[in-house]
Formats: sequence, structure tokens, C-alpha cells
Amino acid sequence: MTAFTTETPTQAPSVGTAHTRVEGREKVTGAARYAGEVPFAELAHGWLVLSTVARGRIRSLDTDPVLAMPGVLAVLDHRNAPRLETDYTGLMGMRPDPTCAVFQHDRVPHLGWPVALVVAETSEQAREAAEALVVHYEQEPHDVDFIGEHPDAYPVDGHMPAVTQKGDLEAELAASAVIVDAEYTTPEEHHNPMEPHAATARWDAGRLEVIDSNQGATWVVGELANLFSLDPASVRVRSEHVGGGFGSKGVRAHQVAAVMAATVLQRPVRVVLTRRQMFSLAGYRSPTTQRVRLGAETDGRLRALEHRAVSLTSTVYEYVEPSAGVARVMYDADAHHTANRVVRLDVPSPTFMRAPGEAPGSFALEAALDELAEKCGIDPIELRLRNEPDKGPVSGLPFTGRNLATCFREGARRFGWEGRDPRPGRRRDGRWLLGTGTAAASFPSGAAPSTATATAHPDGTFTVRISAADIGTGARTALTLVAADALQVPPERVRVRIGDSDFGPAMIAGGSMGTRSWSWAITAAAGELRERVALGADIPPEGITVRSDTTAAIGALAPAERHSFGAQFAEVAVDVTTGEVRVRRMLGIFAAGRIVNPLTARNQLLGGMIWGISMALHEEAVRDRASGGHVGADLAGYHVATHADVPRIETDWIDDPDPNDPVGIKGIGEIGIVGAAAAVANAVWHATGVRHRNLPIRPDRVLSASAEAPDA
Repeated sequence: MTAFTTETPTQAPSVGTAHTRVEGREKVTGAARYAGEVPFAELAHGWLVLSTVARGRIRSLDTDPVLAMPGVLAVLDHRNAPRLETDYTGLMGMRPDPTCAVFQHDRVPHLGWPVALVVAETSEQAREAAEALVVHYEQEPHDVDFIGEHPDAYPVDGHMPAVTQKGDLEAELAASAVIVDAEYTTPEEHHNPMEPHAATARWDAGRLEVIDSNQGATWVVGELANLFSLDPASVRVRSEHVGGGFGSKGVRAHQVAAVMAATVLQRPVRVVLTRRQMFSLAGYRSPTTQRVRLGAETDGRLRALEHRAVSLTSTVYEYVEPSAGVARVMYDADAHHTANRVVRLDVPSPTFMRAPGEAPGSFALEAALDELAEKCGIDPIELRLRNEPDKGPVSGLPFTGRNLATCFREGARRFGWEGRDPRPGRRRDGRWLLGTGTAAASFPSGAAPSTATATAHPDGTFTVRISAADIGTGARTALTLVAADALQVPPERVRVRIGDSDFGPAMIAGGSMGTRSWSWAITAAAGELRERVALGADIPPEGITVRSDTTAAIGALAPAERHSFGAQFAEVAVDVTTGEVRVRRMLGIFAAGRIVNPLTARNQLLGGMIWGISMALHEEAVRDRASGGHVGADLAGYHVATHADVPRIETDWIDDPDPNDPVGIKGIGEIGIVGAAAAVANAVWHATGVRHRNLPIRPDRVLSASAEAPDA
């Protein structure tokens, strides 16, 4: 046995210092293996066959010729696949997505619905056989046309109440001196993480093991255990490295299909989605139509605020994009009404996508505030500051911290906002019209119960284990710094292991809650371990391990409005001949809690802002009414911002620790995209004098809008 003590409290803090990724060398050398790369003996490969009709029934499948093809081991479909349990309540009280319950019936609810899985010895054999499978359908009329204010739209609560209201809206609007009443739209958008979705399933000594690319191993365990009626203890999910998720990597059809095939064949089976299949099976952000009505006094103070949003959902699963939710936090009014509604269409199920609700909702709300500022003749920043609430506009709860005003003041100083001519179309650079715009940002700051273990080893090192997921955010590195400070040792003496459900339940990487939730659990475990080791305890060869569970601590938090905030600034140039819009520079200043690792935190905020540029100017998935499918379901037809589109972007933060968090963390994963598209759109108005209420702001829209407003 060995005894040692941790460093003295004079050990320099690791949290708050820039630190390169602890797994960086593994990733750049290829040593880090992702879900589709882990080798297994006797590995078979599955290839999903997707429906070619948008609505109907499967009459028959010609499987015999496919089964006779070289290397083919099985064809699973609704006639022979294992039965699944779908009557249960999953993570965060959500009902299971029936999209995961593949091969359970002959119904086809949308184009791209999984109708079969072909399993073969090699991936090439599986693909060839899958493409040869003939499926006969009984086709039915379909409807994929999202028209916004659809007569069949209805309210859905989702993860927040569908409708909130206080005050007499119509009376306050009638009494208002200035009114804005406008409709804004955002298109269907897709995640497209760098790493496609992949899963390998195998049975080992009566236990199911899944090597997967996901945002929460214990989440996947719970869903698979429920679907297959298994004891959760008999399921293990590992996901050590994940190449992006953005909300799309939960439980999907390919994981369920892989488990089915592994169960039937009793050998490992891997299923990897193609980029085109991801457009149907990985979820997406629903298009939205949003109506915002604002009523104000001449000084810009709001009397009435209404934000109504409509999104789409599939006929098999009810998901709402809660775009109107952002208004419930940002601004107050005597009459305050918000509503989130959905319409069911014959389309794949949408899902969480970076800043669900806040990203599209902030575009509509912040663009409307800009329109109000113009009508009132007030600077856009000053208008927002005059409408700063002192408590939650809807909840009435206190804010644990709301430093939005500080973000705006610091951002205005650094961006050079002072002296800006508010009149549009006054600045020019050759054929380019120049303009600047701004917008506010907010995103909830939450924490969920998690468990972690911390182990002290005789050689003076420590191992921390937690079922966290690093989806490219640098979470593994951030957790190493948090653990080092809690143990009062240098980061080099700490090893953090993540991505394994055997480490115990923990929050998923989502909702900007991952690092905060995991750090809370790690701080608790490491703090107790440090106390034990500091007392001079002998360290046995197997080490000393302490386990934490934050359920009670998080449950004891007093009700409050907990959010990160930010101020976005953009300068754009608009070509008067071609209608091309170029973002020349952007600045984001955020109040997002204590920053654990400035290096990776800045990456996250910059990435969100770049996505905001992409949202404002490029991203748009278009559906063909006739087929029900996408026009260009690939990265050639679906445009995203590339290096040539990314200008000089700066991001920074103010001191804003959360007083109710043991580390002071709030969360930064999603705040960067919120408000970014609105800032760009507001800058386009300032450059041209034309409002663009429909994203993306394509060149053809700029030209047609200019033609309709020749005096602009």
C-alpha cells in the first residue's frame, strides 16, 4: 500500500486556462476509433432499404432473389423481424419515437421509411443486395406541403407549455402608438455532422453490447432495453469518440436494426447510414412560420407582445419546434401571448437541432424588435435595453443572472456601434452596399442528475469515470480541468474516461447541460476523494474509489430563470448587381457562466455563429411535392457555409459565473447560434433598406425584393 496527499491549495487553478484537447493526438493520428471503425471478429454488415413512396402500404417484398446473392445472410422486414415494445416513457418523460420501431408493420408514413435491412458478409455485398431488393407498394395520396398557418395546426406542449398568455392583447395593441405585425419563415434544416450515424451490435455472454455514435450512452441503453424488453443491466453502450451530433444522435432506426440483426444471426452486425439516408432518418429542424405582433409607446416600451409559431411534425411522432419560447424570456409587456403549434404531414420526424426553438425563434423576434426600433426612431440596442425585464416575463421567477445589457454595451464598444447612421443604404464600397445589425441571444442553463466515480491510484494519478459524451465540444478536456481543480492536482495526473454506460447514469450531451451536469457530479466525487486522500489514507493496489450522485443536490435548487445571454453584431455587404450577400465581420459577446476551457469554448461559440451565417444565407432543404422527398438530399444540393463564406469572426465573454453551480458553469453549446441569423438579416436591411423575413436570404430573393421596392 502507498500513501500520498494531493497538492496544497496553492495549486494553480486549471479551470479558466486554455488547454489543448487531451485526446487531440489520438484524433489527428487516427488512433481514435469512431463507431464505424471498431473491429470485430465475424462482423456482418447491414444496409437499410428505404421506401420509395411517401405514403401507403407494403404489398410484398421479393426477398428470395436477394437471399441468393453472394454473401447475403438475411433480409429483415415487417414479416420476420423481432417484435418491439413501444408503450413506455423514455428520457425526460418523453414517449418513444415510433420511427425507431422499425419493421413492425406494413405501413409507410413517409418517403425514406425503413422497409427492410439486408445483412451480408461485406458492406459492398449488403449495399448491392439492398439496391436489388424489389418492394411492391400500395400507394396512397400524400401531403408534404407546409403552408404555415395550416387549418389543421394545433398546440403541442413539448418540453414547455404550448400556450402562455397574460393581459388583454387586442386592447393593448389598440392602445399602442407603434405597432409591428409581421410574418417570418425559416426553412427545413439538417444537422449533417461530420461523422455519419453508425452502430455495431453484438451479444456477449448473454449481454447486449452496442458500439455507437451517440449523445448519451445511458439514454441509448434505456431506449434499447425498453424496446427489446431487456433488463437495462444486460445492455452496455459504448461511444468513446463522436464526430458531431447537434441533437441528431439519439436513438435511431439504424441502432434498432443492428440489434435486431445481431439477435437473429447471433454475430456482430454493423449498420452505417449514408449521407442521403441521414436526410430521412437522422431528424432535422422543422420549417417554421412565425407571426410576431408588437405594440409599443413612442419611446419603444412594449405594451403588447405576441409570438405565434407553427412547425410541422410527422404522422407517426409528435415533435414541436418551440420557436415562440424565446419570447417568454427576452422581453416583457402588459399583454404577453405566445403559442407553439404543429401540423401533421407525411414527412420524416423532426427532432432537436442546435438551439431547438431558440434559433428560429430568435430570428423572428429579434428581427421584429429591429423593425420596432426603426418605426420608433430608436437605436436597436437602446430599444432592447429599455425593455429589459427584472424577472421572468411569463414565469415571474427571478433571474439567477441576466447580464445581457453588459454584453450589448461591451459588444457595441468593440464593434464600433457608436456613430452608426441608422438610415439604411447610406454606406457603399464600390458595387457593395454595407450595413450593420445586432440581435440578442439567450439559451436555458440547466443541469440534470448524474453520477460519477473518482479513483486514486497508488502512483499518484487519478481516474474519473462518467457516462458523458464528447461530441466534438472538448468535453473530455473540460472535465479533466474540472477534476484537476477538485482534486487540487495538475491535469496531467488526471485521466477522464467517458462514453460507457457501465460508468452509471449521466446527463446526455444536449440542451447545453452536458458539461455543467457532468462537472457537478465529478466535483462531488473528486472533492470527497480528495478529503479521504488528504487525510493520509493508504492507497491499496486497486485504488480508492468514491462515487457521487447529484440527484438530491440538483433537486434542491430553488425555482428560477437560469439562462446564458449574448449580444450578436454583424456587418454585411450586398452586391447591387447580383444580390449576393457577404458577411464581412461578426462579433459575439456572451454571458455564459464560468468558462472552463477558453480554447474549446471559443471554438463552440464561433461554430455557432458560423452556423448562424449558414442559417441566414444558405441552408434550405426543399421538398418535392410530387415525390414527398428532398430535392438534392446531399451536401451538393444542401448548401452550408464554407471557408469562403466565413469572415473575420470574433467572440468573447464577460465574467458571469452561476452562483448556484459548484463550478459556476452555465453552458455554451447552443447560445452561439441564437440571434446570429437575426443580426445578419438586420444588417441586410441596414445595407439595402429592404426587410427579409424569409430565410435564407438568397441572391434571387434580394433581387426580387429590390425590384419590388425600387426606392429602397
